[in-house]
Amino acid sequence: MCIKHEFVTEGKMMSSPAIHYKGKVFAFYSRTNNMVFRLGKEYPVDKLDMEMTEFSPFKSKKPLSGWYEVGFGQHHHWDNLTQVALTEIMRAS
Repeated sequence: MCIKHEFVTEGKMMSSPAIHYKGKVFAFYSRTNNMVFRLGKEYPVDKLDMEMTEFSPFKSKKPLSGWYEVGFGQHHHWDNLTQVALTEIMRAS
């Protein structure tokens, strides 16, 4: 993705490998061996045919709005979700 898109770079999020667009994270590999995607608050996650959960990295705080975690068992969806997250962050920028 970094090669295909001018403003996409590698980086970190919460000490984990991440992908950035113009310095903003849109996907990262979590310490729990899952991928986390910034799909946005309006993305129809309930209509997807896969297991995903709202990303909640803090024990005493609510989940991060618009961020979703997808386990390794669903890794065949990761490429598509990465593209969706990139499209969303490009639209929002």
